[in-house]
Amino acid sequence: MISIENLKVEFGATPLFQGVSYIINPKDRIALVGKNGAGKSTMLKILAGLQQPTDGTVSMSKDISVCYLPQVMKLADERTVREETELAFSHISRQKEMLDRLATELAERTDYESESYHELIERFTRENERFQIIGGANYHAEMEQTLVGLGFRREDFDRPTSEFSGGWRMRIELAKLLLQHPDVLLLDEPTNHLDIESIQWLEEFLARNGKAVVLVSHDRAFINNVTNRTIEITCGTIHDYRVKYDEYVVLRRERREQQLRAYENQQKEIADITDFIERFRYKPTKAIQVQSRIKQLEKMVPVVIDEEDRSTLRLKFRPAQRSGSYPIICEDTAKSYGNHLVFKDVNLTIRRGEKVAFVGRNGEGKTTLVKCIMGEIPFEGKLTLGHNVEIGYFAQNQAQLLDENLTVFDTIDRAAVGDIRLKIRDILGAFMFGGEASDKKVKVLSGGERSRLAMIKLLLESVNLLILDEPTNHLDMRSKDVLKEAIREFDGTVILVSHDREFLDGLVSKVYEFGGGKVKEHLGGIYDFLQSKGGAVSTDSARSLDSVMTATKFVQSASKESNERVAGGGAADYAARKEQAKAQRKLQKRVEECEKRVTQIETELRELEEWMATPTGAANPALFEQYNKLKNTLAEAEAEWEEAMMAMES
Repeated sequence: MISIENLKVEFGATPLFQGVSYIINPKDRIALVGKNGAGKSTMLKILAGLQQPTDGTVSMSKDISVCYLPQVMKLADERTVREETELAFSHISRQKEMLDRLATELAERTDYESESYHELIERFTRENERFQIIGGANYHAEMEQTLVGLGFRREDFDRPTSEFSGGWRMRIELAKLLLQHPDVLLLDEPTNHLDIESIQWLEEFLARNGKAVVLVSHDRAFINNVTNRTIEITCGTIHDYRVKYDEYVVLRRERREQQLRAYENQQKEIADITDFIERFRYKPTKAIQVQSRIKQLEKMVPVVIDEEDRSTLRLKFRPAQRSGSYPIICEDTAKSYGNHLVFKDVNLTIRRGEKVAFVGRNGEGKTTLVKCIMGEIPFEGKLTLGHNVEIGYFAQNQAQLLDENLTVFDTIDRAAVGDIRLKIRDILGAFMFGGEASDKKVKVLSGGERSRLAMIKLLLESVNLLILDEPTNHLDMRSKDVLKEAIREFDGTVILVSHDREFLDGLVSKVYEFGGGKVKEHLGGIYDFLQSKGGAVSTDSARSLDSVMTATKFVQSASKESNERVAGGGAADYAARKEQAKAQRKLQKRVEECEKRVTQIETELRELEEWMATPTGAANPALFEQYNKLKNTLAEAEAEWEEAMMAMES
């Protein structure tokens, strides 16, 4: 679909990459990887047509649609969530306007037997079929499902976008892109503003979408679950692997070992040639051989070794005094903002040495409870910090507290104590501040760079309770590995607010779930928690089916209770209770039948989606029409099930 040939990009006199060629095929889901600054975001901008390369070409068919989600973008605040999202369906609006004009013309004309009138009817029929194929009849349902999947509640749909944070407005932009169903979707760090549930929904959406995706992400679990191809940008060129990220890591290690062997062999060859030249440079009888070897050296292409993987660098938090046995105890803790309840009746005890995770949808109170622990905001109930607790806190605005007049090196040099001072350059390199970057002033650093610097500074503080609020948002995978290992070896207590499953895996032994104004404790790791919540599937159809199953259990329970009440009643009202039980069983049967119908339709939809994702299916308009009809049928079936449930409850 898209062909990239001999691409070259220069900033000043230094090429970012050059001689880059590859092809993006239909159904390719590509992860662009490489260290920060390698050119991943630049590559996405070039594919999106927002930036021109220094040299080379990007060719694509005229009918190919491309959508791009950048890391940062200017967002409008003039509409509601629903109105802003509906902009994704402008093509449907234009198609409907055309149909309305054609319908008006048909109604006004009276030359029913003329050839032009029949041509107008045919055109109206053709355009109406196209309107149905592109989802004109049910795009509202698809829009609502996408917004719910990305974490919005239905009561949010009519709220102005100005009431939402930048992260939530980015979700609206992501929803608009997904709803356009482009042939190629370009995503730059799409998970930065998503919670775990929304990330899983996005994974499921992209996996079943059947279209090409090119993404940049530092969320290892996300790119492993979504991509089937990995393109690494390194040393000014690319290496293309037709595998997902974990398999790429193994192949990359093998390639680097081969490069090291080739480099060593080349260095030995250069040493031998140089030795020959020096030995016989001034002997006339060897002049021809010497000149030949000099030319051989000049023509030799140096073996380039990929950037060294510094994730093996081991860092440790500074040892601190021992805290009490229970660093944090919450007893009936509650927090409200006016009439808005964030959480209540929070009872939790975190023991010394435990590493726990705070998870849940954005806005459910994770950061709020952290601020209560830090004493930054008032609260109700009781919250006790243990004896000798020294807190090291990384907030998302932590970077704003750095001294802007210091250099990167001086910032860390002032925080370092003892032998660690000898490793400052290595530490800075592990967090992408190697070379000249360590001499930059803090005031010229980007927001992401400041966050990384604040994280390094925290690593060097003497604390026994670490509270980290989204610490991985601006770290690449190697830096995250360094941080994860340091936290694993930390002998104090840790609270992690994070949506990065791979980072939390093997690190936490307890998960606190925030939602609905409550905080629930789950013993075990992050994947134990996710499995207990229903695994990685979080699609609307799955939620719908879960709701059906839950309702069925309720009906069965209610029926059982009703029968028990009948059995315990007197003879006087036995007949009435018998009729009630009979009606209960009838409603229960109706609910079960509706459940089976919903399940059957959802199965048919999934099978149809798989067929539509094939080249043959994609070229068959009848399948799209059948798909739209099935979706309407599903909506009717779900409405019938809801009606049965309402009758059951009444």
